[in-house]
Amino acid sequence: MQKVKMTSQNLTTLPEDIAQNRDLRHLSVFDNELTDLPEWVWSLGKLEVLNISVNQLTTLSENIGKLENLRMIDAAHNQFTRYPDALGELPNLTDFLYIGDNPVAELPATITKLTKLRYLNITDMQLTTLPANIGNMASLVEFRAYNNPLEGVPESIGDLSNLRELHLDKTPLTALPDSIGYLRELRILSLRKCQISELPDSMGELDNLLYLDLRANPLTTLPESIANLPKLEKLDLRWTHDLETLPGWVDDLRARGCLVYK
Repeated sequence: MQKVKMTSQNLTTLPEDIAQNRDLRHLSVFDNELTDLPEWVWSLGKLEVLNISVNQLTTLSENIGKLENLRMIDAAHNQFTRYPDALGELPNLTDFLYIGDNPVAELPATITKLTKLRYLNITDMQLTTLPANIGNMASLVEFRAYNNPLEGVPESIGDLSNLRELHLDKTPLTALPDSIGYLRELRILSLRKCQISELPDSMGELDNLLYLDLRANPLTTLPESIANLPKLEKLDLRWTHDLETLPGWVDDLRARGCLVYK
């Protein structure tokens, strides 16, 4: 058997017989009552997908590093307060890492070693900073970090050259680095309910941007460079009460078919 799926069964422990399945590739115990994981989980060396989300887990063992074939982890919606350094030592973690909705205040520095990872979700946590070298994760296509008390975004974010979606909603961010303009593959930039009053001119370099969500920010001005975004389809400016009048170039965007909400 290569797949075990035991979801929403009110489990408080995992059945021991799973440990005998040395060919197991996919283990999902989503939505149970687990408070810890048995040590034998880390001996399932062929495991590729691990879903332990929506439980009551408080610690994640450093031995997760033994699961060198993991390409996807979902550990969201638990009670973790920290993640092990070994999380960043998984060479084949490529598809998906969802570790949000846990009371974690700091990511392990090793996480930026996941240079093949395409999807990262660290939402609904207690993060005030992102790793300074987050740009090392150059394979990221989608990055979600919303609903965190983030104090800033590192310059290295501009090195995420394959990024298509960046979601930073509901954070107290007051500014974006100029390097944001290097994200030439970006399609979606969502900044709803931040504290941004001014955007960098480099926004106009996001040649593939389709959707820009600036709702409920204390914006007082908009960079004219936004008018040059050739593929922009939607600009959302609702609830930007400090932006009393829209610049004339907004009409040009509308004339070419861009939806502008204000």
